[in-house]
Amino acid sequence: MDNENKYSIQDLDEYIRQGEPERREKAIAWQTAIGLQAVDGLTVSDYLIELAIKNVKGELTSQEVDRLINEHYAAKHKEYSTYTIINHVVDPIAAKKGRPF
Repeated sequence: MDNENKYSIQDLDEYIRQGEPERREKAIAWQTAIGLQAVDGLTVSDYLIELAIKNVKGELTSQEVDRLINEHYAAKHKEYSTYTIINHVVDPIAAKKGRPF
């Protein structure tokens, strides 16, 4: 990992090669999960990779990772929903029928 504390998927390889059973198992599980996302054509965020590495290193439990991911995406969803509502053009005919958009 570089001086800017940026993490990459390749950092998981290091934990797999180290041979510490618990870290190795967690790193393999994270690589599998990230790989499944890639199969679907999705890329994971740098934030998720950071949380994965911290979980492998033992800095975060699985429950903490789950909570942080849920909080992160709840905030993102709220931000997106607010942006969508503010920037959405209201259809006056649909509004009369009880549908605001």
